[in-house]
Amino acid sequence: MNSKIAPVIDLYELKGQLQYQGEAVTQIEHAWQCGQLAKSQGASQHLQLAAWLHDIGHLLSKLEGSPTISGKDDRHEIIGSKYLSSIFPETVYKSIELHVDAKRFLVSTEPEYRDQLSVDSIRSLQLQGGIMTMDECHNFLSKPYAAESIQLRRWDDLGKKSDCKMPELDEVIYELEELALGSA
Repeated sequence: MNSKIAPVIDLYELKGQLQYQGEAVTQIEHAWQCGQLAKSQGASQHLQLAAWLHDIGHLLSKLEGSPTISGKDDRHEIIGSKYLSSIFPETVYKSIELHVDAKRFLVSTEPEYRDQLSVDSIRSLQLQGGIMTMDECHNFLSKPYAAESIQLRRWDDLGKKSDCKMPELDEVIYELEELALGSA
């Protein structure tokens, strides 16, 4: 295995079974579901990998459990993007960096979008800056990878199904590894 991606794979093997507080999936189940949604919609290999890895910052966080319950924003999008920037091209990590702002944008521009959010996503929304102003929306849309981050955010919201049958863990890790190797 490529030594640059080994720590990413190790992280999912070590912490992937952690449960999302208030969600019906583990970290690896969520990552896999998001990756499958991206793949089924014909996303580029890099955007598929971003879908898999968009919450890696939660695995890197030193905060226990779900930080939003205690009123803390773990800034997982920044932590994860920064971590991945030394391994993958910006076509992978930039949409990860923007996926929280994409949630804020969607809540601001599509009133019905907020109703689809999970309890934890609603709780974190306020900690992450809440609804965007019109100027913030325009600024967000002007950023490279804004469109990709919006799509990534939609997969993020859909990738939390408890009844989705995931393959065995070793198959999932192998799939992630193959995708990462092709994107590094």
